[in-house]
Amino acid sequence: MKFKFRSVLLLSALLSVGVAPQVQASGAKKPVQQASKKSEAPASKKVQAARKPVLKSAAASNRSKTVAANAPSIKTKTAKSGKSMQLAQTQAKQPVRRVSLTDIDPSRLALYSSSALVIDQSTGQSVLAKHPDTVTPIASISKLMTAMVVLDANLNLQDVIAIGDEDVDGLKGTRSRLPVGTTMTRETAMLLALMSSENRAAHALGRHYPGGLPAFVAAMNKKAQALGMYNTRFEEPTGLSSNNVSTAHDLARMVTVAARYPEIRHFSTTAEAKVELNGRVQNFGTTNPLVRSDNWEIGLSKTGYISEAGRCLVMQARVADKPVVIVLLDSQGKMTRVGDANRIKRWMESASLGSERKRV
Repeated sequence: MKFKFRSVLLLSALLSVGVAPQVQASGAKKPVQQASKKSEAPASKKVQAARKPVLKSAAASNRSKTVAANAPSIKTKTAKSGKSMQLAQTQAKQPVRRVSLTDIDPSRLALYSSSALVIDQSTGQSVLAKHPDTVTPIASISKLMTAMVVLDANLNLQDVIAIGDEDVDGLKGTRSRLPVGTTMTRETAMLLALMSSENRAAHALGRHYPGGLPAFVAAMNKKAQALGMYNTRFEEPTGLSSNNVSTAHDLARMVTVAARYPEIRHFSTTAEAKVELNGRVQNFGTTNPLVRSDNWEIGLSKTGYISEAGRCLVMQARVADKPVVIVLLDSQGKMTRVGDANRIKRWMESASLGSERKRV
C-alpha cells in the first residue's frame, strides 16, 4: 500500500513537473505573440510611413520630369527669340536698296496696256514710257478735243441743242440713253460727253458748231497741229471711228492743255449727275471708277473703247505728291487699264518713299 501510495505521489509529481513547463511555455508564447504583434504594428506603420514619402517623391519626380521636359522648350523658344532678335538686328544693319523712278522699266511693272506714258508735269520729263510713239486708234479720248474746240469757239453753253437722226451711231451701232428729239443745253451735252462718254451728245456738239460737222472736224485737226500733236488725226468728234488716231506722247500734250479748262476738269471728274431730259430726271455716272476712289486725286479723266483701240484711259492726277499725266492705250480686258493705273500709282509712291528715306 505504501508502495502504491508512493508511486501515485511520484507520478503526480512527475505530471506536475511536465505540465508546468507547458503552461509556462504557453504563457511565454503569448508575450512573444503580443510582442510580435506589437513589433509588426510599428513595422507596418514604418512601411506606410516609408511608402508615403515614396509617393511624394514620385509626384515630385513627376513634377521634376515635367519641369525638365518643359525646360528644353522654354530654352528653345528663348533661343529662337534670340535668333530672331539677332536676325532682326542683322537685317536692320543691312543697307536698304533705294528705288528711283528710273530703276524700274514698264515690263517689270507688268503693264497690260500696249502703250503707256507717265509725264511729271513739274519737270516735263517722262518717268515711264512703253511704246509712247505708236500710232493707234484712241476711241472716246477724242472727246477731250471735242470739248476744247467747243470752248475755244466761245459758244454759249446755255444754248439748247437737239439730238437728231444724224447723231445716231451708224458705225458701231452703239446704244444711247438720249433718244432722237431729246433737247438739252450745250453745257449738259458736254457734261454727258465727258462724264458718261455719250456719243450722241458729242456728235451733237460738233454738228451744232458754226459751219457744221466738217468745220468742226477741221478745227479739231487744226488744234492738234497747234499743240504739236503731229501724229494725230481726227475724222469725227466721238471717237467711234478707228481713223481717230494718235500716240501716247501726243495725247499727253492734249491732256496737259485740256486740264487748263475749268469746265473740262469739272465735267470729266464728276462722279454722277441727275439730268432732266424730256421732263424726266435721269441719273448718269462716270465711266472711270477711279474718279470715285478716295485713293486718287484726279484733275481730269477720260476713258475710251472701241474694238480697234482696246480700253484706253488718260488722266491728269496727283500721285506721290507730283502732278502727272497718265496715258494708257490699247489695254485688253475691261479692268486692265484701271489695274495699270493703280500699279503705276503704287510704283511711284514706293519710289517716292524710298527717295525720301534716302534724303533723311
